Amino acid sequence: MPVVDIDTDELRELTGHDEKSDDEFKDDLFALGLEYEGDTDEGELQFEFGPDRLDRLSVEGVARSLRYQYGDARGVHVPDTNDPDWTIEVDESVPDERPYVTGAVVRGVDLDESALDSLIQLQEKLHATMGRGRAKGAIGIHDLTMLKGAGLGTAGGSLDLGGGLAGGSSDLDDAGDDAEPDVDADLGADLDGSEAPEDVGDGRSAAEASANSITYRGVDPDGDRFVPLDSDAAMTPGDVLTDHPTGETYADLVEDLERYPAIYDEIGLFSFPPVINGSRTEVSTDSRDLFVELTGTDQWTIDKMCVIICYALAARGGTVEEVEVVYADGATTPDEYGAELVRPDLDTDEKSVSHDRIETMLGVDLDADDVVDLFERSGLDATYSLGEETVYDVTIPPYRVDVLHPLDLVDDVGRAYGFNELEPTYPDIGTIGGRHEHSRLEDAVRTSLVGLGFEDMLNFHMTSAAENYDRMRLSEGDDDFGAAPRAEITSPYSEEYTQLRTWALPSLTQVLENNTHRAYPQDLAEVGFVAHRDDDVNTRVAESRHVAAVVARTDATYEDAKARLQALCDDFDAELETPATAHPSFIPGRVADVVVDGERVGVIGELHPEVLVERDLEVPVAAFEFDVSALE
Repeated sequence: MPVVDIDTDELRELTGHDEKSDDEFKDDLFALGLEYEGDTDEGELQFEFGPDRLDRLSVEGVARSLRYQYGDARGVHVPDTNDPDWTIEVDESVPDERPYVTGAVVRGVDLDESALDSLIQLQEKLHATMGRGRAKGAIGIHDLTMLKGAGLGTAGGSLDLGGGLAGGSSDLDDAGDDAEPDVDADLGADLDGSEAPEDVGDGRSAAEASANSITYRGVDPDGDRFVPLDSDAAMTPGDVLTDHPTGETYADLVEDLERYPAIYDEIGLFSFPPVINGSRTEVSTDSRDLFVELTGTDQWTIDKMCVIICYALAARGGTVEEVEVVYADGATTPDEYGAELVRPDLDTDEKSVSHDRIETMLGVDLDADDVVDLFERSGLDATYSLGEETVYDVTIPPYRVDVLHPLDLVDDVGRAYGFNELEPTYPDIGTIGGRHEHSRLEDAVRTSLVGLGFEDMLNFHMTSAAENYDRMRLSEGDDDFGAAPRAEITSPYSEEYTQLRTWALPSLTQVLENNTHRAYPQDLAEVGFVAHRDDDVNTRVAESRHVAAVVARTDATYEDAKARLQALCDDFDAELETPATAHPSFIPGRVADVVVDGERVGVIGELHPEVLVERDLEVPVAAFEFDVSALE
């Protein structure tokens, strides 16, 4: 769980409650779900909380939640924004492994030591959570006054795929001495690019050409040099990975790429994401105008990280200014957003929840107006409509990345009401616990399979598209058994677990792959959960339980699998038919449909040699899989 250090003096200032003691803050924050963990050496309080409320990773976010709890703020707040003066151009040379970028400008920020420490903590906590250790998203925050924006379309000079940057040098000598960029000579009085070039020459107006612009592009490992933070020597990106402590820490994120991500202004390279920023744009307590840039593998993730930072800086008196993001032809673009974006994305979201659901979950009687009041005290807006049932349409602010389901709205109402205020009650009726009939069936099937010589398995329900489809010679969306469209995870923690499995047989073949050093025969079976996307189902995901089995031995044949499948069906008085069929995962002519009581429910056969070779299996494997509900 994330642990956040909170300076209670800062909390008093940001909430406007000077009268609050540390103990009172502990109680108030516990009501919000933040648990006191102890004190730091500097006397700050440490609080642990669930990783869902990432907007509370800083004292500014915690203070905002407390103001709502105290009733000092109500409803959705979205900061006003100024029109964009800066553009981030995304060049086609950006590595495909890290193609996306977003950003914002925040002007007039009041940064003292405490505010700067809080900003650094927020940056690192976001890296560790949403950013997945910077692998999914990384944040760079720069002193805007140290950036020189080129005319739109010329940021960083012309692209030189050999690693140089024509017209955009870092002002370093040829010998690579420890020279700092000549900032004073280049920045001058026209930092905002307001003085347009006399001759644009590409059909654009002078006003368009004078817009401030930086470029996100790829750079060779031994390409342009810059002076990274905590260093006084100019280095290439490759040097940073081997000779700089921070570079060594994050080298694994980029070292296998042919070209590294880099961000340039007209002076030269000033950011090497996701590794380190340049010292030229380092933020200090004297900084007032900030440029925030984020790069990563998912546009939604870095957009939300950017929003959380903008809210924190706005709480410090900053004014948010939009930034245009333009993806060049040939660059990887976020399909759901398009090639031209205006960021930060401060759009609100909408969700609905019924009054009956709120009362049922919380166990209290509430008036509709009281519920609206509780929503507003949670930082949300709500209206309701009367009909057969009262339904609330709730507006969710852009920093709330945790509201995914109506139950999340019920949780907000409960916290605003006060979970400690809920009175425990006994249920109206007494019940006796017992297994569901489906569970009884599954246990009986497992018992039969063990009796038939199978070893019972329990595998993960999550997998990857490569395991579920590619390595089984399947194409997603085909009519073949197991090829149904996947229910994909929006923000997967690992590339190995990006979806729910659509069938169980790939899981069993993975077990065989991991046990090639074990003796044969290996006869494995599993009764487990599978799911696939189905828009005709209320939840958009169809769930079921499958029984799958593999027979791996030197003499395994279709008949071995068929005999055990027949015995299993006989145990449940089910009529089995196995008409011939075709399936990419099985050998042609040695595969059949599983038809139970007249309904096609699965597949049986000998696994295709390509499937076996893919998993380094040197013995034949016969297998079957079907929906366990067919045995009811």
